[in-house]
Amino acid sequence: MLSYDFICRAFVAGLALAIASALIGVPLVLKNKSMLSDGLSHTSFGAVALALVLGIAPTWFALIIAIIASLLIFKLENKKAKNSDAAIAVLSSGALAFGMIALTLNKGVAIDPNSYLFGSILAITKTDLILSILVGAMAGLLYIIFFKQIFAVSFDSEFAAATGIKVKTYETILAVACSVVVVLGMKICGALLISAFVVMPVLGAIKLAKNFKQTILISVFLSIISFVLGFIASYILSVPAGASIVVAELAVLTMTSIIAKI
Repeated sequence: MLSYDFICRAFVAGLALAIASALIGVPLVLKNKSMLSDGLSHTSFGAVALALVLGIAPTWFALIIAIIASLLIFKLENKKAKNSDAAIAVLSSGALAFGMIALTLNKGVAIDPNSYLFGSILAITKTDLILSILVGAMAGLLYIIFFKQIFAVSFDSEFAAATGIKVKTYETILAVACSVVVVLGMKICGALLISAFVVMPVLGAIKLAKNFKQTILISVFLSIISFVLGFIASYILSVPAGASIVVAELAVLTMTSIIAKI
């Protein structure tokens, strides 16, 4: 399997994103902001579609739009705006619908929307590989340097603010990091499945872990295992990598639930 260059690129990039998504997913799930990744994935698809129609670099354009959208979503939730969940749903579904229509009407765009909706390992470029490795490294570095701050913000934002921690700064960093993971992960898992890539390993880790550090470590471990199993299965069975990875994550989550009950 690894004798093919494009598969090697996809494997390494996916491994880096699996680590990054698990690290970023922990505070998101603990802060009950799991829907952020889902909303961003749909918004990113709309941005990619628009970029393809306009003939500009889709990844960079989608990153900018996703970051803006993530900051807007955080602002709505932090202000506890009325119907903020509904606003996120409207934003994500609207962007997804707009993207599909834009790609369908523009006959000059020779690209299959399914590659962005469900992922495609053929779409991984050397630039994507480098960005994925950098994102994985930066996510790990973020925890090493700001572990106490992330811990405090994840469990009680009001207490963290009272102790002098700049909560909005760390939430902004979290939002930006989630945007990057979602946009880069779209090529592996697709816009419709990337949210599971971020959330499922964390849910499994929470069932087994006894503290915050264990949650982080187990989440990363489960994410890596799920990615490797799903990636290999997709090659053997000739099925989409994104769907295969998510099914593997679902199987791992089920297994952790059984272990937790035992």
